[in-house]
Amino acid sequence: MLSLLLVTTLAAAPAPRATASANTVVHIPRLDKLSGLNAFMSRAGTYAALARPSTWSPEFHPFLSLDPMRPESLSTVGIDSTASATLSYVTRGKISCVRLTDAKLFQAKAQEALATGGEVKTATSKGITTASAPRGTGRAGYALKGQDVCSFATLYDDDDLLNETVKVLGKAPAPDARLGKLPGAVYVLQGSRMALGLDGTPEGLQVDGTATQLPLPPFQSSSASPYGAITLPGLLFSRAQVAPAGLTQAVGSVRASIQQLCTECPSDQVNAVTQALTQQLTGHLLVLVDSVQVKASLRTPEGRFFAPRQVIAAEVKDPSKVKEALAPLARFPGAQPLEDGYALALKGGSVLVRQKGNHLLIGNDEAVVKGLLQSLSDKGAKLPHAVDFTADPKRMARALSQVSLMDIMSNQQLAGLFAMSTEVGPLLANSERLSGWLDSAPGGAHRFSLSWALPASSPKPSP
Repeated sequence: MLSLLLVTTLAAAPAPRATASANTVVHIPRLDKLSGLNAFMSRAGTYAALARPSTWSPEFHPFLSLDPMRPESLSTVGIDSTASATLSYVTRGKISCVRLTDAKLFQAKAQEALATGGEVKTATSKGITTASAPRGTGRAGYALKGQDVCSFATLYDDDDLLNETVKVLGKAPAPDARLGKLPGAVYVLQGSRMALGLDGTPEGLQVDGTATQLPLPPFQSSSASPYGAITLPGLLFSRAQVAPAGLTQAVGSVRASIQQLCTECPSDQVNAVTQALTQQLTGHLLVLVDSVQVKASLRTPEGRFFAPRQVIAAEVKDPSKVKEALAPLARFPGAQPLEDGYALALKGGSVLVRQKGNHLLIGNDEAVVKGLLQSLSDKGAKLPHAVDFTADPKRMARALSQVSLMDIMSNQQLAGLFAMSTEVGPLLANSERLSGWLDSAPGGAHRFSLSWALPASSPKPSP
């Protein structure tokens, strides 16, 4: 039975014709099924040039000017728009494999394009016809067998990528079981590390994927979450259940951030407090980032920590033991006892550690912490996934816009955020919602889904 299921799954899975040396592979199961993705990219491209179909169409073929979103563009060179296409991006260049309806028409169009770079060399061996010609500092060409063709372009003036293209064409494409589990009109593969399926409509983009190297702890789904009935507005709102094996990693990331700002806090006591708290956590978490308000340079640890106005809530097993575990905080430099916890004065701001019943809250903004405290209740609800999240793209756009010129010039990561703000910021500001979920998968992998919603499009007027 298991063998039958495996065979059935592989038979249904897309089979990219890709080279093993590819850094990234893009696979399109049916070229005539891209209308939904094209509709989203066309609308998104109004605000972000990177999203425009015209920006991506030159990537489709190494040396022919084609638009994969328009079947008529493909038919003019003999490419079958009802078949698949696979693009392999390698260190030396790229390879694009498609199926043809008219091999002679393709060869004529290819000959015409290749000849603009210099003499076209052709050969036939073992049923495979090859052609290549100089192109810039390198070469371009194709390998043709029957109705299948793989074209290439390389920055180097040698036959290495031509030979690799011949190998790709000569081997039957193997089904990729990962893709059989992901919906999508286009798939993006990065080795064994990540697989994405993308599709769209005029109102949004849908991304589903699997990844093996996300810097996240393992998660687990449960029958009910104490935070399942809570929904709060903010830049980011997320609920999760961390598996027992991942609690140390999850708590350790928070501890490291606070320890970096509280350099006078005794590290052994900080570790003792976090270890005691870790033992009391059930794994249920709620994360709320209300907004971003940059008050100090993002080049500094305190600037980065206090810019997002945020709070984390965690369910605990025994409130009395948690109160006992927190008691050493009273002796930390800058500590101020509160009725339900402590406030730690750190460089750049204060961290609040507060309790309410079976909930422990850690936050860096009094108003945000207070708002979540008031929203907590004894009502829980079932969550369909181990992690879910929603994000406000307009607040994200405002957050990205706060990266300063000095930060850009001195920090490569912050420069990347500025570039994102410039390119994607207008699109985020004109989007409605980002939402998604994440689950753990066998072998330390994660399965995830993301929905990017645009405002409802206006209906076309009747003729």
